[in-house]
Amino acid sequence: ILILSVNSFAMGMMPPSHMEMIDPTKVDQTPPFDNPGLRQVGDNEYELVMTAFIFGYAPNEIEIPAGAKVTFKVTSKDVVHGFAIPGTNVNMMITPGYISTLTHTFSDPGEYLILCNEYCGIGHQVMATRIVVKGKEGEKS
Repeated sequence: ILILSVNSFAMGMMPPSHMEMIDPTKVDQTPPFDNPGLRQVGDNEYELVMTAFIFGYAPNEIEIPAGAKVTFKVTSKDVVHGFAIPGTNVNMMITPGYISTLTHTFSDPGEYLILCNEYCGIGHQVMATRIVVKGKEGEKS
Protein backbone atom coordinates (compact mmCIF):
# COMPACT_ATOMS: atom_id res chain seq x y z
CA ILE A 1 0.00 0.00 0.00
CA LEU A 2 2.87 2.37 0.82
CA ILE A 3 4.51 1.73 -2.57
CA LEU A 4 1.19 2.34 -4.40
CA SER A 5 0.64 5.56 -2.45
CA VAL A 6 4.13 6.86 -3.20
CA ASN A 7 3.78 5.93 -6.90
CA SER A 8 0.40 7.63 -7.16
CA PHE A 9 1.68 10.80 -5.52
CA ALA A 10 4.95 10.87 -7.48
CA MET A 11 3.24 10.22 -10.82
CA GLY A 12 0.53 12.81 -10.21
CA MET A 13 -2.36 10.35 -10.17
CA MET A 14 -5.01 12.25 -8.27
CA PRO A 15 -8.81 12.09 -8.25
CA PRO A 16 -10.60 14.65 -10.46
CA SER A 17 -10.48 18.09 -8.86
CA HIS A 18 -13.42 19.68 -10.68
CA MET A 19 -15.95 17.10 -9.56
CA GLU A 20 -19.47 18.50 -9.20
CA MET A 21 -21.82 16.91 -6.69
CA ILE A 22 -25.55 17.14 -6.03
CA ASP A 23 -27.95 15.67 -3.45
CA PRO A 24 -29.54 12.76 -5.39
CA THR A 25 -32.73 13.00 -3.30
CA LYS A 26 -33.23 16.62 -4.42
CA VAL A 27 -32.39 16.41 -8.14
CA ASP A 28 -35.84 17.68 -9.16
CA GLN A 29 -35.46 20.76 -6.94
CA THR A 30 -31.82 21.61 -7.81
CA PRO A 31 -31.00 23.87 -10.79
CA PRO A 32 -30.36 23.16 -13.61
CA PHE A 33 -31.78 19.64 -13.15
CA ASP A 34 -35.15 21.00 -12.01
CA ASN A 35 -35.72 21.96 -15.67
CA PRO A 36 -33.78 19.51 -17.87
CA GLY A 37 -33.41 20.28 -21.54
CA LEU A 38 -31.34 21.87 -24.27
CA ARG A 39 -30.05 25.44 -23.90
CA GLN A 40 -28.07 27.43 -26.45
CA VAL A 41 -24.91 28.85 -24.86
CA GLY A 42 -23.09 30.13 -27.95
CA ASP A 43 -22.96 30.09 -31.73
CA ASN A 44 -24.06 26.50 -32.48
CA GLU A 45 -23.02 25.49 -28.94
CA TYR A 46 -25.49 23.92 -26.56
CA GLU A 47 -25.71 22.56 -23.04
CA LEU A 48 -27.94 19.53 -22.61
CA VAL A 49 -29.00 18.97 -19.01
CA MET A 50 -30.42 15.48 -18.44
CA THR A 51 -31.47 13.26 -15.56
CA ALA A 52 -31.37 9.49 -15.53
CA PHE A 53 -33.89 7.54 -13.48
CA ILE A 54 -35.18 3.99 -13.30
CA PHE A 55 -35.73 3.03 -16.92
CA GLY A 56 -35.72 6.50 -18.50
CA TYR A 57 -34.04 9.80 -19.23
CA ALA A 58 -35.42 13.34 -19.09
CA PRO A 59 -35.90 14.94 -21.53
CA ASN A 60 -37.14 12.03 -23.58
CA GLU A 61 -36.28 13.27 -27.09
CA ILE A 62 -33.95 16.08 -28.12
CA GLU A 63 -33.56 17.92 -31.45
CA ILE A 64 -30.38 19.79 -32.32
CA PRO A 65 -28.97 21.29 -35.53
CA ALA A 66 -26.20 19.54 -37.47
CA GLY A 67 -22.72 20.69 -36.49
CA ALA A 68 -23.81 21.53 -32.96
CA LYS A 69 -21.30 21.21 -30.15
CA VAL A 70 -23.22 19.76 -27.19
CA THR A 71 -22.01 19.62 -23.59
CA PHE A 72 -23.92 16.93 -21.71
CA LYS A 73 -24.52 17.46 -17.98
CA VAL A 74 -26.13 14.33 -16.57
CA THR A 75 -26.95 13.03 -13.10
CA SER A 76 -28.97 10.17 -11.63
CA LYS A 77 -31.87 10.28 -9.20
CA ASP A 78 -31.64 6.71 -7.96
CA VAL A 79 -29.02 4.12 -9.03
CA VAL A 80 -25.96 3.91 -11.28
CA HIS A 81 -26.88 4.21 -14.95
CA GLY A 82 -24.92 4.24 -18.17
CA PHE A 83 -25.06 6.93 -20.85
CA ALA A 84 -23.70 5.86 -24.23
CA ILE A 85 -24.32 6.98 -27.80
CA PRO A 86 -23.19 4.19 -30.16
CA GLY A 87 -20.91 5.38 -32.96
CA THR A 88 -19.59 8.35 -30.93
CA ASN A 89 -17.13 8.92 -28.10
CA VAL A 90 -20.01 9.60 -25.68
CA ASN A 91 -19.85 7.02 -22.88
CA MET A 92 -20.32 7.95 -19.23
CA MET A 93 -21.25 6.27 -15.97
CA ILE A 94 -24.03 8.24 -14.28
CA THR A 95 -23.76 7.94 -10.51
CA PRO A 96 -26.27 9.36 -8.01
CA GLY A 97 -24.84 12.45 -6.38
CA TYR A 98 -22.36 13.25 -9.16
CA ILE A 99 -22.70 15.40 -12.27
CA SER A 100 -21.09 13.79 -15.30
CA THR A 101 -20.00 16.15 -18.09
CA LEU A 102 -18.85 15.39 -21.63
CA THR A 103 -18.77 17.40 -24.88
CA HIS A 104 -19.44 16.05 -28.37
CA THR A 105 -19.99 17.68 -31.78
CA PHE A 106 -22.74 16.14 -33.92
CA SER A 107 -21.47 16.68 -37.48
CA ASP A 108 -23.86 14.41 -39.35
CA PRO A 109 -27.67 14.69 -39.42
CA GLY A 110 -29.63 11.65 -38.29
CA GLU A 111 -30.93 9.89 -35.21
CA TYR A 112 -28.61 9.02 -32.35
CA LEU A 113 -29.72 6.57 -29.69
CA ILE A 114 -28.79 7.15 -26.05
CA LEU A 115 -28.58 3.83 -24.24
CA CYS A 116 -28.07 2.81 -20.64
CA ASN A 117 -25.09 0.46 -20.79
CA GLU A 118 -24.92 -0.17 -17.03
CA TYR A 119 -27.38 -2.74 -15.64
CA CYS A 120 -29.84 -0.77 -13.49
CA GLY A 121 -32.63 -3.23 -12.79
CA ILE A 122 -35.27 -5.48 -14.31
CA GLY A 123 -36.43 -2.94 -16.96
CA HIS A 124 -32.88 -1.94 -17.99
CA GLN A 125 -33.34 -3.10 -21.59
CA VAL A 126 -36.00 -0.43 -22.28
CA MET A 127 -33.93 2.49 -20.96
CA ALA A 128 -33.18 4.60 -24.03
CA THR A 129 -33.92 7.96 -25.62
CA ARG A 130 -32.78 9.64 -28.80
CA ILE A 131 -31.23 12.77 -30.23
CA VAL A 132 -32.42 13.94 -33.64
CA VAL A 133 -29.79 15.97 -35.47
CA LYS A 134 -31.47 18.18 -38.09
CA GLY A 135 -29.78 19.08 -41.38
CA LYS A 136 -29.58 22.56 -42.86
CA GLU A 137 -33.07 22.35 -44.32
CA GLY A 138 -34.46 21.06 -41.01
CA GLU A 139 -34.56 17.50 -42.26
CA LYS A 140 -32.84 14.47 -40.81
CA SER A 141 -31.02 12.09 -43.12
